[in-house]
Amino acid sequence: MPVPPSLARLLTVLMPAMLLIPIASDMVALVLPAITREFASSTAQASWVVTGFLLACAIGIPLYGRLADRWSLQRVFIAAILAYAAGSLICALAPSLLTLVIGRVLSGFGGAAIPVLAIVAASRLLPRREVPLGVGAIAAAGGIGAALGPAIGGGLGQLLGWRALFWIMFLAALALVPALRTVLGQARPRSRARLNLIGGALLGLSTGALLFGVTQAEGVGGFTKPTSWAPLLLGAIGLSLVALRSRSAADPFVSPALFRQRGFLGAAGVIFLAMVANLSALVLIPLLIINVNGLSAGEGSLVMVPGGIALALTSVLAGRLGKAGANEGSVSIIGLALIALAMLLMSTVAGRPPLLAALAVTILGTGFALVVTLTTNAVSQLLPSELARGGIGIFQSAQFLGAGTGPALFSVLLSWRQSAPGATLNPLASVEADAYSDIFLALAAVALIAIFPALRLRRDRGRPQ
Repeated sequence: MPVPPSLARLLTVLMPAMLLIPIASDMVALVLPAITREFASSTAQASWVVTGFLLACAIGIPLYGRLADRWSLQRVFIAAILAYAAGSLICALAPSLLTLVIGRVLSGFGGAAIPVLAIVAASRLLPRREVPLGVGAIAAAGGIGAALGPAIGGGLGQLLGWRALFWIMFLAALALVPALRTVLGQARPRSRARLNLIGGALLGLSTGALLFGVTQAEGVGGFTKPTSWAPLLLGAIGLSLVALRSRSAADPFVSPALFRQRGFLGAAGVIFLAMVANLSALVLIPLLIINVNGLSAGEGSLVMVPGGIALALTSVLAGRLGKAGANEGSVSIIGLALIALAMLLMSTVAGRPPLLAALAVTILGTGFALVVTLTTNAVSQLLPSELARGGIGIFQSAQFLGAGTGPALFSVLLSWRQSAPGATLNPLASVEADAYSDIFLALAAVALIAIFPALRLRRDRGRPQ
């Protein structure tokens, strides 16, 4: 019987793997103008380099938890990393924009496995008392990646060219393969039950349709455009069919029992709303300090770095709180209060010296670290083993949908607010950034609304397990 890896040994593999996704997602935004010029494409066409990656992640995330039930965790993880590497190689060599988008879709589908399987590996291979520490470290790696993404994209992209970014991702992914083979071992799969491919494909495509509809809402017309509301409608219909099939299928892809776990539903609601607030802020704050304060893209990325550092450090602390038995719902409420405070501060200081924005970003990173680490820890522990892998996939999908929904929705609201000038809701706000101020105030409200599902999680985790 193979010996499970130690916490330190497992994290030396999972943390670098976790870095790949936020870096790959965030690094491209700052080199899109260069890609647009090279392929003589429009901005809308080039934006598919970002959208294709996000859509593939949204489709793939629900699938991987169940795949790890049926096949070896090691094999699924390595196959996904190789798909990510192959997609990055295609991007590095792409002779056309279409080829580049295809490469991004492939790397997104492979990369979708990493956040799900990293949590599955931590919850399956570590002793129960060390799972919160593992989850906290994995979340910290995500925060570090979020901080490094813009710096890598802006710095290395400008120095070496945008293709060098994909060469780096290709080599980094290949370097992980032998480490994954050694650390994860050849553990037998937990289940030999038939995999419901129809249900899995329907869930993934429905999730992708919802995210596509949200991303298409940006610009003139918003959600009233057919390219936005039609995919949203199809996604909603698809999810309804998933629910119906789950009731009738002998081995449903998503067990109906999962939705009777109220603590799980509370955690999913918290992470969705927290991601809406967090990612919206991380997109809008750079726009604010570039368009209103007049900073360059490189200078703007530096304002965001303290938030990533705060998230990384707080995630480790949050993992220790989880290990000590802290109620995940209670700590999540504290984190949500900090997110709301950060957004209220941004509403007040928008348009003022960027150092104040850096302070708000630091508070935001601290609060989000508490939320993401403790809710993920709760999901990894409160579900029965037969529901854990599928539940983690659904939880990660909620997180990813929040990340896609927030920036698109609040970008539309920002455009609307800028076209309809009026007195700001915050009497302390700067006149030069009144539209941004109101949007940050709305994001504070989103964080406060998330406290309600956090209360559900707190009640559930307060019961004897």
